[in-house]
Amino acid sequence: MLNEIKGFWETSFVDWPGKIASVIFLPLCNFRCPYCHNYGLVLNPEKYETISMDHILNRLDEFRGWIDGICITGGEPTLHPSLPELVCTFKAKGLLIKLDTNGTNPGIMKKLLRNRLIDYVSMDVKGPLDKTRYSRCAGVPVNLESIKESILLLKGGTLPYEFRTTIVPSLLNEVDIMELARQLAGAKKLTLQNFNPSDPLDARLKGVAPYNDEDLKRLQDKVSEILQDASEEVNEEGV
Repeated sequence: MLNEIKGFWETSFVDWPGKIASVIFLPLCNFRCPYCHNYGLVLNPEKYETISMDHILNRLDEFRGWIDGICITGGEPTLHPSLPELVCTFKAKGLLIKLDTNGTNPGIMKKLLRNRLIDYVSMDVKGPLDKTRYSRCAGVPVNLESIKESILLLKGGTLPYEFRTTIVPSLLNEVDIMELARQLAGAKKLTLQNFNPSDPLDARLKGVAPYNDEDLKRLQDKVSEILQDASEEVNEEGV
């Protein structure tokens, strides 16, 4: 399944803030997040039709001047050795590239950044940066050093990015969320995403009510305030 494209949305207005993008779905993932809604791509990618690059490129030519770029998602795109070549194919069309990643392969991200092959990164940060809680949210034991390296890579660079966290009440409470925000101090953006209980990988989560809109907004405001306060402290210190 490596290197095969298993999904193609021709246009999306929500996957890249402020951009109109096509979306490419790559199979396989090294996480098993209990709340994952794309788990078919992770567990049974062979059941999905492989979409030819010729078809995708032909459709992109037809959308020339309409879409801004390509969002590459999954699954986990950085598991695919040919990801840089795939990105180059789209860049040759004059398209911007957004990468969705779980941050477990900082080496691949460094290569893409060094060669200026990506224009935006959305990195999913699963929970507070301790092994027990992070692994619980990821569904597998996690090498936190790779995650932390990817976080520092984005925070220390100039490429636009955002961190994203899917919040499931049974996995992350308010204390956990605020702790994560403090751990990401200096980050430009941490977006909280509500989980969808309709069809998660772990069927037991179907009985878990997501945060309501009011609580989600309150949590997002508190997270943004923590990041803003940290940014102001850094500016005052002249760092």
